[in-house]
Amino acid sequence: MSRVIQRLTQYDQNFFYFCNGTKELKLSFFKIMTHIGGATISIGVLILLYFISQPHTLLRETILIAMVSLTISHIFVTVIKKIVKRMRPYLSLPDACVYGYPFKDHSFPSGHSTAIFSVTIPFMLQYPILSLILLPIAVLVALSRVVLGVHYPSDVIAGGLLAITTVISVSLFI
Repeated sequence: MSRVIQRLTQYDQNFFYFCNGTKELKLSFFKIMTHIGGATISIGVLILLYFISQPHTLLRETILIAMVSLTISHIFVTVIKKIVKRMRPYLSLPDACVYGYPFKDHSFPSGHSTAIFSVTIPFMLQYPILSLILLPIAVLVALSRVVLGVHYPSDVIAGGLLAITTVISVSLFI
């Protein structure tokens, strides 16, 4: 079992190094993308959509599912980070580069990835055509966290899986 974990850790680190430390133009793009998964844009877009949508509509229900999913998943992210206490890659890997703000909290799972998937998945499920736009955006936000050096690939995958689980659970109750 420890060989499997060692191998997964090695794949995680190898993919991190593949993404991290890239050209400036690519970095500029990912610095913009990463903010889409941040609190200001995630919450701001949902509040704006809530107030411009009509009450008692499918859109309003989808927005509520996204809001509740975002809130619940953020609670889980905070708790899991305190339990797992995984160091960020730029603090534990030699030659890792961090671009932007060097966070001091723990790495696992990625809050930005959890947030963007918690917000976009309800819309992708309810309006599948939006997946053509929302899925690439969500994946790019998640990838930006690795490119910018603040998360391992497994952190963003865990964030996405946490979001999927939360959205499905919330959808069953709303």
